[in-house]
Amino acid sequence: MQPILGLIKTMRPRQWTKNVIIYAGLVFDGQAFVPEAFLRVTAAFVLLCLISGSVYIINDLVDVKSDRQHPTKRKRPIASGQLPAGLARTAAIVVPTLVFALALAFSPPFAVVIGAYFVLQLAYSFSLKRIVILDVLTVMMGFVLRVVAGVVVIEVARFSPWLYSSTALLALFLIVGKRRQELLQLAEQAGSVRVTLRQYNLPLLDDMLRMVMTGTLITYLLYTIEAPSPLLAGTNLALLTVPFVLYGVLRYLFLLHVKGEGSAPDEVLLKDRPLQAAIILWGVTFLAILYLPG
Repeated sequence: MQPILGLIKTMRPRQWTKNVIIYAGLVFDGQAFVPEAFLRVTAAFVLLCLISGSVYIINDLVDVKSDRQHPTKRKRPIASGQLPAGLARTAAIVVPTLVFALALAFSPPFAVVIGAYFVLQLAYSFSLKRIVILDVLTVMMGFVLRVVAGVVVIEVARFSPWLYSSTALLALFLIVGKRRQELLQLAEQAGSVRVTLRQYNLPLLDDMLRMVMTGTLITYLLYTIEAPSPLLAGTNLALLTVPFVLYGVLRYLFLLHVKGEGSAPDEVLLKDRPLQAAIILWGVTFLAILYLPG
């Protein structure tokens, strides 16, 4: 029983919250309450969670030595010995094979997208995570492909490229913030835990953070103005959501610089109440603009 629980833990169910972004195409195209479209995106979400879980298995197999030197990662099932390496290798083959077969039967374009996602993540695990700058850009592209995965399984009227850009830059903002906090917290051990941290320093990461933050806010602002969605056509009401985005970004900077948090963005998002409030208010406001009768 312990190895099975270890396998599930290795697939990082808590990290699957990142895959919720697959619903972006459904929601922002005005199809959130269309049952068939919702069920198709939900099926895609489940398959995406399984394929991303298999990537985590492979990643932990590759990183087992460095994970054993990390203060928290050494508790991961493979690094700690809870999950036998042989069982992990078997799951790393069986799970993606099954997912690709189901995805191909479900939607060939979707199969292509998650195939690209899987290959990109493998490239990251085996090579790209050791190349400075490319490491953070690769993780960013993973979020963009999540959005694309949700768009290709339904028929969308229009999906603004500005939303792709906003997604990419917001993801990059969180990733760079994570690198910054890892560099601070791990100190001299940083380079042994994550190779690229030997080449990053605080001035570089802070400059990247400021640049990406500015780009995120500008692209989101342009999305609210230029979005081609018929639900937003002829109205600037989406601008009402900008203050929530601005607060959320600034709050996250506060958590990084003042509270010393951010090395695990998903945990920050799950426990910081003001940040959660900003996200909820942004979501409620945008949904009201999109779906309430004008």
